[in-house]
Amino acid sequence: MDASIRLESVVVEHATPGGPVRALDGVSFTVDAGSSVAVTGPSGCGKSTLLGVLGGLALPTTGAVRVGGEEISSLSDRRRSDFRRTHVGFVYQADNLLPFLTVVENVELQFALDGASTAVDRSLDLLDKLGLADQAQRLPDHLSGGQRQRVAVARAVVHRPEVILADEPTGALDGANAAGVIDLLLEVQREIGATLVMVTHDLGAASRMDRRIGLRDGRVT
Repeated sequence: MDASIRLESVVVEHATPGGPVRALDGVSFTVDAGSSVAVTGPSGCGKSTLLGVLGGLALPTTGAVRVGGEEISSLSDRRRSDFRRTHVGFVYQADNLLPFLTVVENVELQFALDGASTAVDRSLDLLDKLGLADQAQRLPDHLSGGQRQRVAVARAVVHRPEVILADEPTGALDGANAAGVIDLLLEVQREIGATLVMVTHDLGAASRMDRRIGLRDGRVT
């Protein structure tokens, strides 16, 4: 799939007792397939809302969101769910690892969600590339914060998605671990040829991307 991204005059409004509030206000931009983009801006400017719209987790009030030739903003709930599961990998600030599953089982979970048989060899191979082979049978509580986030990245990309969406992936990490996670995201993104969109407050991390898009009050600055 051509993983270019295109937003066309996207508006997202939320109903409040005081009237509708626009989280996104006429956002338009294009991301080339296989490139990396950082979305920056102050808290409350619409960054996470934007990521949700890109991943099909939310629908715009008006406007269109296209990934490749697919207008995902016009798909049914089921088809958007299928699209996310097959074509998108999500990385969040909270690693969201399941504490009762081992590291390798957490990575394999992506295949289970897709209805596929387990892929232990593929998961173990990826963990090895990420320097986590010796942690594969451990539970998440036995890992450091940086290790847990690397496992979260592995789980997000093990199915080789065309699009990687990262929401503040280094927000809970110290400087050294944060730099390591950005290194990892970019390495994996380039290896599989994915399009990476990362929301971040970290201007150092943003500078590592091919391009930066600023948001303020729901608008591209």
